[in-house]
Amino acid sequence: MNRGFSLDHSSPAGYPVAAKIHLATRSTHVATRSREPQLIRLLRVPRWRKPPRGLLTVLTLAILASCTGGSHPQSTLAPKGDYAEMVDGLFMTTVYLATIVFVVVEAALLVAIFKFRGKPTDAAPKQVHGHTVVEIIWTVVPAVVLAVVAVPTVKTIFATAKVPTTSVDGQGPMKIEVIGHQWWWEFRYPELGITTANEMHVPVGRTIDLRMKAADVLHSFWIPQFAGKRDLFPNRETRLWFTAKAPGAYPGACAEFCGLQHARMDFYVMAESPEEFAIWKANRMADTMLAATGMPKPAPKPDTVATAPKPARGVALPIVAAAVVDPQVEEGMKLFQTKGCIGCHTSSAMTPMKGMIGPNLSGIGSRKMIAAGWLPNTDENLKRWLHDPQAVKKGVGMIIPKLTDAEVDALVAYLRTKR
Repeated sequence: MNRGFSLDHSSPAGYPVAAKIHLATRSTHVATRSREPQLIRLLRVPRWRKPPRGLLTVLTLAILASCTGGSHPQSTLAPKGDYAEMVDGLFMTTVYLATIVFVVVEAALLVAIFKFRGKPTDAAPKQVHGHTVVEIIWTVVPAVVLAVVAVPTVKTIFATAKVPTTSVDGQGPMKIEVIGHQWWWEFRYPELGITTANEMHVPVGRTIDLRMKAADVLHSFWIPQFAGKRDLFPNRETRLWFTAKAPGAYPGACAEFCGLQHARMDFYVMAESPEEFAIWKANRMADTMLAATGMPKPAPKPDTVATAPKPARGVALPIVAAAVVDPQVEEGMKLFQTKGCIGCHTSSAMTPMKGMIGPNLSGIGSRKMIAAGWLPNTDENLKRWLHDPQAVKKGVGMIIPKLTDAEVDALVAYLRTKR
C-alpha cells in the first residue's frame, strides 16, 4: 500500500527510500558522535528555550513589590516593646555575622576559582591526604563564630526569662491572666478585678506580666511586635512579659494548630496612654452598677425621688430629665435574657457570673473586632454573626435560636450600648 512514499522494489529488503536516507543519516551522525571525546558527550545538554516575553519584567515587578514599605503589623522586624527589641537585636547581630562569613567565604571561593584555575596543559595535581594546618583552621574558625553568636544569645535568653521588678514608669508589673479557649481569648486583670475577651488593654510604659494557660487544648500565644511565642497548656502556667512603648492596636494570634478555626483565633493588644487606660478601666468598673443579669438597673420611679425644697417666689424650678431608654434597646435587653444569651455570656467586667462559658461582652460595643479578632466590629457583621454563627465561623460553640431580623436589630442596638 502506498502511504505517501515510494518503495524501492529493487531493494531486497523493500525499505522505503525515505527510510534508507534516514538510516544513512543516522549512521553518519553516530559515527561523528563516536569521534567526540567522551567528556564532551557527557556534558552535552539541550539548548535552553527562549523565555516568554515579559517574564523578566514580571519577575522584576514581583521582587520590587515584595520590597515595598508599608504597614506590616505582624512583622517581628518592627518591634514595639522592650522584649521584642532584645530579640530583634539578637537577630540582627546574627544576620550581620552571617553576612560577614558569607562575604569572606564567597570571596575566597572566587579567588580560588580564578587564580588557581587549571589549564589544559597543566600536569595532574599532586594528591594530598590530610593537611593539619587546614584542618585546624576550618575547625577553629567555625568554633569562634559560634562562640561569638552564643554570647549574645545566652545573654538574651536570661534577660527575657526574668520579669522586670519595676516598669519604666516606676510601677510594678501589671499581672494579666490569659486563658486560651477554642477559639477565643480570655483576659483577666486580678489586681483590677476586670475580665474581658479578645482585646487586651495595656498602658504604655508599664511592664505586663502574663500568666497563661489553656482551657481545653494546646494553644500558642503570640504578639509579633511585643514578644515571642509561648505555648499554653491545660493545668500548667506559662509566663511571658513585655512593655509597650508606643500606643496602637497590635494584632496577635494563636500560633499552634488547635482545631477547625485555629486560623481565626486572633486578638488585639490595645496599647494606650495611662490616661486612656484609666478611662477604659473606669468604663469597665462602671459595670458594677449593672444588675446581676448584666442589664442596666431600672431608673428610679418619680415617687422615689427626693422632693426639692420649694423655691422662693419668682425662682424657676430646675428641670430634671427622666432617664429615657430606647424602645429597641429595651427590647434587646429582654431578648438577651430570654433567648439564652445570658446562659453563656455576661456584660459585667467586674462581677462576671460563675459558669460563663462564652466570651465576656463588656465593652463589646466599642471593640475593634468581633468573632475573636476576625471580623470588623460593624453592625452588618454583628447581624451576620447573630443570624447564623456557624455560617460565619463553623464549629464555634455558640448555639443560638433562630432570630428574626427585628430581633437581631434589637440585640445589636443593645450590644452597642456596652461601650
